[in-house]
Amino acid sequence: MTRTAIVTGGTRGIGLAIAKQLSEDGFSVVIVGTREKEAYAEQLKWFDENERDYLYVTGDISNKEDRIHIVKMSVSHYGKINLLVNNAGVAPKVRADLLTMSEESFDYVLGINLRGNMFLTQLVANQMTQQEEKGIIINVSSCSAEVSSVNRGEYCVSKAGVSMLTKLYADRLSSEGILVYEVRPGVILTDMTSTVQSKYEKMIEDGVFPIRRWGVPEDVALAVSAFAGGKFPYTTGNYIDVDGGFHIKRL
Repeated sequence: MTRTAIVTGGTRGIGLAIAKQLSEDGFSVVIVGTREKEAYAEQLKWFDENERDYLYVTGDISNKEDRIHIVKMSVSHYGKINLLVNNAGVAPKVRADLLTMSEESFDYVLGINLRGNMFLTQLVANQMTQQEEKGIIINVSSCSAEVSSVNRGEYCVSKAGVSMLTKLYADRLSSEGILVYEVRPGVILTDMTSTVQSKYEKMIEDGVFPIRRWGVPEDVALAVSAFAGGKFPYTTGNYIDVDGGFHIKRL
């Protein structure tokens, strides 16, 4: 029986790698992006060339009507939602010290990373509770849920919030047969890290990361795949670090 997955922010970087991996795993994938489908022709080519079952939906998860549209389109096309991967996220447009960060930047980052996640999950969870097949929800957060970066505090706050959402929804939905997990990427080679690439390359060279290489989107996708496979039936609210061992405290 075909399983259906929604992947937000599925048109590039980590999200695209997750969408491809889930497709390889046999899921029909709803890929959510903020622009019209034509803008992502190159990114979506892989799905077409490999004859994979997918649906592209345009939507901004910070917008209520768009969140409703994403869920309605998914259910209308596939009849159910078995998996939600909350991957969509943004960094601050400008990195600013905590003492000068603007309210506008705070609202922008949390509106997508946290508020959008919260209420899209709410919609999907309500859909899943009505289904015979329940489902799994996976939040892609960040090592920044735990690690302080004072020049992008709004991002850290948003990801810490996502970690609490993971616990809250895991608690609330366990009685409904819905499992909730979190994947915390570390330094991953994507557009988001391209502006500070030299900084991270030096950290890798200096051995700050026990596994001395860049993480790649496929590393995160494999972790998502493991949770999505339903092979952890007696766990919920758990997270896994995909950070090359960066979380290890060392002397």
